[in-house]
Amino acid sequence: MNKNLLQKEVQAYINSNLNADVTKIALSKSPFAEVSSAELANQVAAKKKSEKKLPTWFKQENIIYPSTLSVEQTSSENTANYKKQLVKGNSLIDITSGFGVDSFYFSHKVDEVYSCEINTELSAISAHNAQILGACNISCLATDGLEYLRNSDKHFGTIYLDPARRNTSGKVFKLADCTPNVVKHLNLLLNKAERIIIKTSPLLDLKAGLAELTSVSQIHIVSVKNECKELLWIIEKDFVGQPKIICATLNASIKQTELPLQDDHITNYLSVLPTSGYLYEPDTALMKSGAFNAIANQLALKKLAKQSHVYFSEALNTSFIGRVFEIKAAFAPNELKKEKELYGNVIVRNFPERAENLVKKLKIKPNNNNFYIFTQIQQGYVVFYASIIQHY
Repeated sequence: MNKNLLQKEVQAYINSNLNADVTKIALSKSPFAEVSSAELANQVAAKKKSEKKLPTWFKQENIIYPSTLSVEQTSSENTANYKKQLVKGNSLIDITSGFGVDSFYFSHKVDEVYSCEINTELSAISAHNAQILGACNISCLATDGLEYLRNSDKHFGTIYLDPARRNTSGKVFKLADCTPNVVKHLNLLLNKAERIIIKTSPLLDLKAGLAELTSVSQIHIVSVKNECKELLWIIEKDFVGQPKIICATLNASIKQTELPLQDDHITNYLSVLPTSGYLYEPDTALMKSGAFNAIANQLALKKLAKQSHVYFSEALNTSFIGRVFEIKAAFAPNELKKEKELYGNVIVRNFPERAENLVKKLKIKPNNNNFYIFTQIQQGYVVFYASIIQHY
């Protein structure tokens, strides 16, 4: 870590060039003897990437940034803030801390945080930033987190880890192929803490993860603006039973829905084509759960059809995680051909044509508030004309 980056003139240069071409900065001669042009370019690029993802870091003076890749791979502030509620006990060890964003938020919840990072420069950067941000209860350790656990007599309330999902052959998704290998070292982790929190790829299949892990008590599916960001696996010593699936959306407010691992049976399908009422399009967190029938059962909604993951109710339910539309009219698909002026966005769910083809064929002009929802109910294909009243 180059502490010369903290010189006032250097910091002023970085802040004044946040919108500059970093390639030009990297190829130009550095105006500072003790800071290279490559270092300047990296600080500018990494800070710019932090503006929306890590606003606390971005707004704080004298922060030092690691490589842009480290910033890209770190948790965002809103997901880190969500994770802090999942910890157990008064002490936590983050054995793959990286840039230290998760460790920083965990420090708001527990008395002691041990933040392990095997990359010595990245660990030094995290330690510096923790002090600048006032997180004095974080101990940054430049060491292999698993080795530290093996050689330590400490017992923690919670162990947190975010295994690296790359190896020499590229991206990996099975937990046993990640680094560290959680599956191989699970017994060690369970002997050192009451609770383990594992962050995995959002692409990891829930059943595949459960086939590799034991003692999983909860799985949190976390999304932001309909993009699945994280899967969080809560493992508790001696837990026996079926895990809870918690779908969480971190948008203007946090919404949660708890669903069973095994999807329910459903008999409550929409039987009559409605011309009023409300349609519900699930957020990606609900879709990832696979509990399509449980969504209807728990929220007293009617499913349109077996393979149509859209729901209906006569009364509005704003607790739903996803978009909600108010029905203005309903048509058979062929009826729309008679209409000359169609304004709205097109959504296709369980319908045999692509949205862009329907827009072109029916000459539908865009409108931000109104939607044509092409889907299928038990009796056949339908189109709902609806206005959006709840966004992701």
